[in-house]
Amino acid sequence: MNEKFAVFILSHGRPNNIITLNTLKKCGYTGEWYIVIDNEDDTAEEYYKNFGRERVIMFDKLAVAQTFDTADTFEDRRTIVYARNACFEIAKKLGIKYFLELDDDYTGFMHRYIDGDKLRSISTKNLDKVFDMMIKFMNDTGAITVAFAQGGDLIGGVSNKNFHKKVLRKAMNSFFCDVDKPFQFLGRVNEDVNTYTLLGQQGKLIMSISEFMLNQKQTQSNAGGMTSTYLDNGTYVKSFYSVMYSPSCVRVATMGDKHMRLHHQVNWDTCTPKILNEKYKKGGERSG
Repeated sequence: MNEKFAVFILSHGRPNNIITLNTLKKCGYTGEWYIVIDNEDDTAEEYYKNFGRERVIMFDKLAVAQTFDTADTFEDRRTIVYARNACFEIAKKLGIKYFLELDDDYTGFMHRYIDGDKLRSISTKNLDKVFDMMIKFMNDTGAITVAFAQGGDLIGGVSNKNFHKKVLRKAMNSFFCDVDKPFQFLGRVNEDVNTYTLLGQQGKLIMSISEFMLNQKQTQSNAGGMTSTYLDNGTYVKSFYSVMYSPSCVRVATMGDKHMRLHHQVNWDTCTPKILNEKYKKGGERSG
């Protein structure tokens, strides 16, 4: 495991339910880890008691709020974007070059592979090596952040187009970062989509790999964290933040089967710059 790497588990109000930490250890992670909380968390002392002050890093939420665009005028700060943006400074202070931002409610990290006519999964036992390879991928490609796929990205099994693409131009939920390539997450909610669409339009490389994924508890079934915000506002308000940031490529649409809900929809043809195959290069000398 890279000596200059650490995992940051971003948490709020769940000092007795850090599912991700147990999952990391179960999947073979042996490196450094820290739990990142904010100074508006009433359960801070329980975090310190459970994990020790050397493993729990607190940041000033209001101070961080004044450093980026939240896309609204609300005073409600019950979202993860503040912790996401605080991590770059936290890493610098700890002398860390590479870090991975994770939510606190992951239940699995697994490889995805094709077996006949099935898209199967198997839990990893060597997460250290997986993390090292993701850092190498980030460095080799010049991406500002890379991520794992989510279960929703691979619905449909073996016929899923995302799986066969291998690389997607987005990053959600998990973020490998380099302190020497800082960027800001944008918007009070839907910060991941806001960020990868707006920065993607600017030519920044932000990518997910589809052959490895994480599993997460359903958002509104796990108390604490951002659950109350989603219950208060619903997915329409959440999704519309991304429309405000990138109206040329994001819209709000319905999704689902029997139970329809509103969700963001990205038009990738108008979002990220495309790299043309060399076969389309014009040949011959210019005339006149």
